Amino acid sequence: MLVLFETAAGYAIFKVLDEQKLQQVDSLWKEFETPEKANKVVKLKHFEKFQDTTEALAAATALVEGKLGKSLKKILKKVVAKEAHEQLAITDAKLGGVIKDKLNLSCVHSPAVAELMRGIRNQMEGLITGLPPREISAMSLGLAHSLSRYKLKFSPDKVDTMIVQAISLLDDLDKELNNYIMRCREWYGWHFPELGKIITDNLAYCKSVRKIGDRTNVATTDLSDILPEEIEAEVKLAAEISMGTEVSEEDIGNIMHLCDQVIEITDYRAQLYDYLKNRMMAIAPNLTVMVGELVGARLISHAGSLLNLAKHPASTVQILGAEKALFRALKTRRDTPKYGLIYHASLVGQTTAKNKGKISRMLAAKTSLAIRYDALGEDTNAEMGVENRAKLEARLRQLEEKGIRRISGSGKALARADKYQHKSDVKVYDPSGDSTLPSTSKKRKIEEVEAEEAEQITVTKPKKIKKEKTVEEAEPETSTEVVTEMPKKKKKKLKLEETTADEPKEEAVEEQVSSPVETTEKKKKKKKKA
Repeated sequence: MLVLFETAAGYAIFKVLDEQKLQQVDSLWKEFETPEKANKVVKLKHFEKFQDTTEALAAATALVEGKLGKSLKKILKKVVAKEAHEQLAITDAKLGGVIKDKLNLSCVHSPAVAELMRGIRNQMEGLITGLPPREISAMSLGLAHSLSRYKLKFSPDKVDTMIVQAISLLDDLDKELNNYIMRCREWYGWHFPELGKIITDNLAYCKSVRKIGDRTNVATTDLSDILPEEIEAEVKLAAEISMGTEVSEEDIGNIMHLCDQVIEITDYRAQLYDYLKNRMMAIAPNLTVMVGELVGARLISHAGSLLNLAKHPASTVQILGAEKALFRALKTRRDTPKYGLIYHASLVGQTTAKNKGKISRMLAAKTSLAIRYDALGEDTNAEMGVENRAKLEARLRQLEEKGIRRISGSGKALARADKYQHKSDVKVYDPSGDSTLPSTSKKRKIEEVEAEEAEQITVTKPKKIKKEKTVEEAEPETSTEVVTEMPKKKKKKLKLEETTADEPKEEAVEEQVSSPVETTEKKKKKKKKA
């Protein structure tokens, strides 16, 4: 039996010396414990070395796809065809069928053959002579890289370095433009300060300054191609009553030169943005559809490359750009950030503050899929991105409308969407649970006692007066005794009341007691006068 063994360095064909040992599959590994034992089982018959990595890659890809390569076909015709009666042991059953059809050779693929291949692989350095271990490892590494690139269909045309550089330059241009425009407004503001308030657009301001020059020329200058008629009329009116200082022609020349620089940089920035947009649509169309050109380019720039970005999970893509906030939150044990660079995407921007976290999480999940499709996929269309964006927009509308999908009772029936209606029960705050004191206060008890006593006194008053009248009519002399006796009885009552009530009650009772005494004294005086 012959054995076809593939290595990174080339094809090897072994001759099995003892075929009876193949029948003992479980104990076959013992025959390959040392190189000496392995040489007693198999012997190298032929070894065909690859010329370069390209040939090795072609042979490896043919084996992966189950095809018969040119180099393998040549070896089989050269070596195996001479011994057509021998069986050929191979690792791939699909390749064995192709060899049998094209070369009419009987191929064998079984668990014993797989175990045999494993043993040969373990003792490959001792079985294949003339091939140093360092050379085998170097060839294996080179072939692994080449094969992984082939499997991933990596295209050298997809160079994302240009995107990284373009977005960095775009950010630098924005900073420089802001500095230049601020300096231009401040500088020309000494001469014509009203112009800065009238014209808010930076580019229109620089073009107007470039065309006007000295403010005395405003009346004769036509600004209709730069400004609308209303603003132009306002500028001409402001120039007549301007509070600015006079400047020399040299100063105006330098200001105009600065305005030329601003206009040129603005034009170049627009051109660079168009280049970046086209480049993004060529390299990462699905990512561009999901988050836009600028956000997509910033994500690629932050990760280093499109391939590095494709290796990140969705949770990392979501907070990419907010690393400082993330580590600060982890350190202080607070809530981690919900979004990073992805916050500037249009889908996140158009949502309410309550739903920004949900949408950013869903957008990051779909964006990570789009990135992997762009980096590793064969197609260059944006259909996947368009579909995912449509799903996200539908989900966004559902969240904004506060609709909750409810699955009906039977699994076959369609899911119904009932609009959610919030039912709020108005609850009144009960302050009784706030205090640990008794529910009725002392003040309340005092007021109740006073009210009861007042009622008793009002009831007893008329009876006492009647008694006093009858006593006075019958015995004028004894009236004085009654008058003297009445305060004593009242004093006894007052002593009893002191034990149950406070000082306010005593004062009220004393007033009520003094009133009948005064009435009796007045009556006595009247009788004496008579």
